[in-house]
Amino acid sequence: MKKHHSHEQVHFGLWVYIMSDCILFASLFAAYAVLHTQTAGGPSGMELFDRSFVLVETLILLTSSFTCGLALLAARAKNSVGVWLSLLATFALGAVFLGMELSEFSMLVAEGHSWATSAFLSAFFTLVGTHGLHIAVGLLWLIALFIYLGVRGLTEKTMQRIVYFSLFWHFLDIVWICLFSLVYLLGSL
Repeated sequence: MKKHHSHEQVHFGLWVYIMSDCILFASLFAAYAVLHTQTAGGPSGMELFDRSFVLVETLILLTSSFTCGLALLAARAKNSVGVWLSLLATFALGAVFLGMELSEFSMLVAEGHSWATSAFLSAFFTLVGTHGLHIAVGLLWLIALFIYLGVRGLTEKTMQRIVYFSLFWHFLDIVWICLFSLVYLLGSL
């Protein structure tokens, strides 16, 4: 006999997960705050970060949050074409964001600034990389959502899954705004 979980249980479980992720990111932010001046005589964030590049990256991620919200509105209006287009835009923008993050990492490593260079860079790669890993998981979640939407259509259960994904994606945007502020803005002053 199959046991079905109620919508409330799944919703509660998602919030427990998000709160545990808050603890994870709070720990990583705290480690970065302590280690950001420990450059081992190497370059600091002010010397390494390209603020205009990161600003474009930020605008892309925030736009993906907007398109994710549009998908939720389209789902509530039972507009399946709007859901598909909005989620595809969210996926494309998320993929571009992740590609830019990986590009930044590869550029830093190619210039000799890897996670092994200093405590500052170790904390930087860990914090930003953990966020990037979450974005990658979100993109995989979107692929699964596309498959589910293609097989089942726009049902009540599909709309719940869009809500869950939306909560996760917006959480990642909030984390990025904190990360952008602490690491890139304050780190390049």
